[in-house]
Amino acid sequence: MSNPIKEKVRCLIIGSGPAGYTAAIYATRANLNPLLFEGIQPGGQLTTTTTVENYPGFPDGVEGTELMNKLREQAVNLGADIRPGIATYADLSKRPYRIIIDEETEVETDALIIATGATAKYLGLPDEQKYAGMGVSACATCDGFFYRKKVVVVVGGGDTACEEALYLSELASKVYLIVRKDYLRASKAMQQQVYDKLNIEILFETNAVGLYGDKNVEGVYLVKRQGHPDEEKISLPIDGFFLAIGHQPNSLLYKEWLQTDENGYIITVPGSTLTNLQGVFAAGDVADPRYRQAITAAASGCKAAIDADHYLLSHK
Repeated sequence: MSNPIKEKVRCLIIGSGPAGYTAAIYATRANLNPLLFEGIQPGGQLTTTTTVENYPGFPDGVEGTELMNKLREQAVNLGADIRPGIATYADLSKRPYRIIIDEETEVETDALIIATGATAKYLGLPDEQKYAGMGVSACATCDGFFYRKKVVVVVGGGDTACEEALYLSELASKVYLIVRKDYLRASKAMQQQVYDKLNIEILFETNAVGLYGDKNVEGVYLVKRQGHPDEEKISLPIDGFFLAIGHQPNSLLYKEWLQTDENGYIITVPGSTLTNLQGVFAAGDVADPRYRQAITAAASGCKAAIDADHYLLSHK
């Protein structure tokens, strides 16, 4: 990169979604004049969902894209500088911190809020994109409500998959847990809870290879003991297909300087958004391996802006 465009700001926010936009709202009201770059998916994961029924303040629910547009509009109306752009390089070795956007714009900042989220892991089936928001989901807590008294599949064999299956078992009439191995990787206690649920059926040594349906998911194609002489192909009618094979936090750009856990989630000081670097804060799913909800992301965006304000006040 030659002769980059250079800017200097007090507060830089990387990433949009509930965490980023809320951080922009609070940072603007604190007169931090924040600059926010929206990243590869403006609005974050909620823009890939349909109706959101568990975000406070919307008694009839709200479309995910509409909710994010409202948050963005609120931030802009207050004076936040929100732009398209993807962070492609970071240098957090010294202050002010340096971020390169789209390999052409260099931004120096006194305070950095990382709100880049986490990406749900998918199997890689074309049908997952085809039916996104039409029966395919990576969040039972978000979308399980729509499958009351219906038949659903959960893919995965770890603690997360078992938790999702148990949650859905309280709503759906039947839950199939699709496990590619011949055992569950979840803790013994979690396994026992799943085994004790009468409406959960575990299909071991089984792979999901496709989905079918007119407009919405109506069934899943399964292969049992794939590649073995006794391989069995199954067409299973279902209403919902839930992925529970993990999330990948979007933290790779910052891992050289920030402490992360074994899965890449940025570690913050308990009860705050502070990282191991002064002036760098992490908000939303990139620092949250547990809840990953829009409301908790928004709350952490608020906290990040307040933490950044306190930091800047003490480092004039």
